[in-house]
Amino acid sequence: MGLMIDGEWHSDDDIASDARGHFMREASKFRQWVTADGSPGPSGDGGFRAEPGRYHLFVSPSCPWAHRTIIMRKLKKLEHVVSMSIADRPKIEGWAYAKAIDDLEPCPDGIFRLHQIYKLANPAYTGKVTVPTLWDRKRRTIVNNESSEIIRMINSAFNAWADTSFDFYPEGLHDEINEMNNFVYEHLNNGVYRTGFAKTQEAYNEAVRKVFYGLDTLEKRLDGRRYLVGERITEADWRAFPTLLRFDLVYYSHFKCNIRRIQDYPNLANYLRELYQWPGIKDTFDLHKIKAGYYSQRNINPTGIVPAGPTLDHLDSPHDRNRLRAAAYTKDVREASGPFS
Repeated sequence: MGLMIDGEWHSDDDIASDARGHFMREASKFRQWVTADGSPGPSGDGGFRAEPGRYHLFVSPSCPWAHRTIIMRKLKKLEHVVSMSIADRPKIEGWAYAKAIDDLEPCPDGIFRLHQIYKLANPAYTGKVTVPTLWDRKRRTIVNNESSEIIRMINSAFNAWADTSFDFYPEGLHDEINEMNNFVYEHLNNGVYRTGFAKTQEAYNEAVRKVFYGLDTLEKRLDGRRYLVGERITEADWRAFPTLLRFDLVYYSHFKCNIRRIQDYPNLANYLRELYQWPGIKDTFDLHKIKAGYYSQRNINPTGIVPAGPTLDHLDSPHDRNRLRAAAYTKDVREASGPFS
């Protein structure tokens, strides 16, 4: 996996854990905010005003944290405003890209590596080099590498150029969305990693129970409601989706989350199909690259062999979510933005 120490790259495949073998995720360290007028956001300083062409998003095709930012950029129709690079070279010295951006120089082997901009942003940086990372071309620095914050910037800061048909973090639902986000993060988003990266049987048993408690809870919640919060699709749904999409594909086997599949949960399975079939969403991922990315983790899969299955053709089957109420939209918005009934 590797990390930087005092601005220099160090190869290190060890997974951080506590004394009992529980996986420990490092907190994101760049926490500035892009805002519509450049005023300070919830953390950091001001000076990051939303502008077309100023910001660049570094992502990878397999990472679920990056996937949520790709989704938000797509749904807000900001491809022409926020540019993006998708990792497309072997993960040697971290996330790697065939092409650099602007006047940034690649490494001597011709490959541009994400750790290069971390060093530009902070020559003494110590920590993980992660995606997504939001880069400011004007100030030549990293704005933010926390996915939960980047999606909120994309949702609102760029509305002068965005499709504003949807607000995925609407007023009046902040507390409920935040509560749901915390639950999904603890039990699913990070829960699958705590399961897959556990170093002791005790840590694994605890983590896998938590994952399936989370899935069981969402299955019950979705029995009488169409979306996780309120009657419209929100950020909470798009934060859950990347994990649910990857569950049967990789987490069930690779991370040993193998008590039940998403297919075995009627409500979750239909909910996943609705989100999967949402206009534009299939453009935000490549199932083959997701699977290849995870099975390249040699500390879990030493041979690097990528399994042939499973197939996820069932995700294209009709879903039953139209039986549940969704907030009313005008005909134009409904046709342009999503399959509401």
